Amino acid sequence: MTFVWNLLPVKSRPTTRHYGFQFGVLAASCIFRQNILELSGDPWMTSSQAATRTVFTVGHSNLELEEFLSTLSRHGVQAVCDVRSRPASFRFPQFNREPLEVNLRDAGFRYEFLGESLGGRPSDPHVYQANGLVDYFLRRKARDFVAEVDRVVELSRGQEVALMCAEEDPLHCHRFLMICPELLERGVTPVHIRRGGVLESQREAEDRLLAQNDMTAFTSDSLFAAERSSALEDALRRQAQEHAFRAAPGEMEDF
Repeated sequence: MTFVWNLLPVKSRPTTRHYGFQFGVLAASCIFRQNILELSGDPWMTSSQAATRTVFTVGHSNLELEEFLSTLSRHGVQAVCDVRSRPASFRFPQFNREPLEVNLRDAGFRYEFLGESLGGRPSDPHVYQANGLVDYFLRRKARDFVAEVDRVVELSRGQEVALMCAEEDPLHCHRFLMICPELLERGVTPVHIRRGGVLESQREAEDRLLAQNDMTAFTSDSLFAAERSSALEDALRRQAQEHAFRAAPGEMEDF
């Protein structure tokens, strides 16, 4: 324990107020590092490399705050990056930005709001199609988006990071459709925290997306896995057509 303590920055060291949560985060992080190799899907990556090249994603959905915090702690998450464009919830006010940030910090977690650049409702009018739909593929090329993804990668080097949005299913969220492909390009493997704390690997989520789009011929255990990349890009575009943010005609004037 002394060794782990000395590795922590002073601001990250547990206080009596949140010692229990922080200790749980550290313990869970150690356990998770033993299992992340399998979830990463890369047989040539060492456990150390896999641990430093992993980012969680999570959707708060309708969880109670305590369950949400407990789930993060169970998986060793230390920093929460909020990627909601509008960090507020009328139905679930416990996830409004201000109280959430306070509660996360009190529980020993770091909070970063990245919704301005990584949110699914960008303010840049040039990434909206004529029908009001956000073009995720175009948005991924934006300078501010690229810079913020790079920041997430840097944050993940020294701690377990989770990208947080609202949707429970990553396939329905821009964190999977827009952010995760860029993380993969940078050698970072997303792992998705699902309801009940169950982990879904990026590979499993991709296979599920392919299956939903009648592309099972390109899933991991198929004979045509070599063509997987182009099939997956097509599936991502289809999924974005259904789940990407679409601005109403009147709203386009606000961008």
